[in-house]
Amino acid sequence: MPASSQRLAGKTAVITGTASGQGRAAALAFAAAGAFVVGCDMDDDGAAATVAAVTETGGRMSSSRVDLTDESAVAGWASDVATQHGQVHILYANAAVTRFAPVEQLTYADWKWNVEHEMDVVFLPVKYFWPQLIQARNAAIVLVGSTAGVTGSMTNGRLAHTATKGAVVAMTKQLAAEGAPHGLRVNAVSPGMIRTAATEGNLLASDHPMRSIAGSIPLGRIGSPEEVAQCALFLASDEASYVTGANLMVDGGWSAVLPG
Repeated sequence: MPASSQRLAGKTAVITGTASGQGRAAALAFAAAGAFVVGCDMDDDGAAATVAAVTETGGRMSSSRVDLTDESAVAGWASDVATQHGQVHILYANAAVTRFAPVEQLTYADWKWNVEHEMDVVFLPVKYFWPQLIQARNAAIVLVGSTAGVTGSMTNGRLAHTATKGAVVAMTKQLAAEGAPHGLRVNAVSPGMIRTAATEGNLLASDHPMRSIAGSIPLGRIGSPEEVAQCALFLASDEASYVTGANLMVDGGWSAVLPG
């Protein structure tokens, strides 16, 4: 493997939500770049499959079962990682789950559920890994926003999802400001429509109005988890050493071009 591909050599990268989709793609990409990947998920079988896939390709990875909405669980996990690895150089807060509903059908319970599963799952890992990242110096955090956090949609009722992802984009900027004095960079990737098992089951299902979205994307196709992972890898690496507070849209041009 060429030396240039080992841009994360010697680094420990914590990635949340590694059992499938974009999290699995990130685990494979970061490990291939030389990082020791510390993953977590609540899907035991999927998490184990990701560890096996990373190991089969010559990478190094561990995984834990962590409920990212449980403060004590996240705090304990961060403490264990500190004991095992000494330092964390990268945090990729990938994990999130959402519920879609137009405003007239959105219950308060679902609103709070989205906040918990799209904002709390970002805040808690950031809070509890922050000291290790500060200690490492020249560390990096990558959050996952969404085109939903910067645009509205006429075909998908998603007020809660829009609010939480908009918050993640805003968090990126504030965390970049707080991390800068410590050499800690904080950026976000904001994916558009990405083909995963989750999107195949809802937004890209045959009966969903967004199923034909590819025709409205300037690049004319739906993205892959690997394409998001490569953007996150860039932001996490020293190649992005002068980039902080940025929100990289990974959407085939969707958010940049108005219809018509």
